[in-house]
Amino acid sequence: MPYLLSFHMGWLIGSVLLGFCMGWISVVQRGNGTSKVTARWLAVLAAALVAASFAHVVPGRFGYWLDLGLVMFACYLVGCTIGAWLRDRVVARTAPPAPL
Repeated sequence: MPYLLSFHMGWLIGSVLLGFCMGWISVVQRGNGTSKVTARWLAVLAAALVAASFAHVVPGRFGYWLDLGLVMFACYLVGCTIGAWLRDRVVARTAPPAPL
């Protein structure tokens, strides 16, 4: 894991920055989102991939790519969370009060 972090630091920072940008601009989207069933299946898939990574089920190059992909996805999610949170703080502070 330290090798992944040190060797791919630029890509991981890029993933965080991309997540930050997507989190910043996606707050204004007012779509329906995913259904509860789809969200559960995605959570099960993510948990299975993390379990496969920790158990070293996938050997060699593909296991390395799995680990790298999961770390990059985690960095992206952290960036999305920070971007959405900061956007909420900035927009909430500067938006004029709604007329009654």
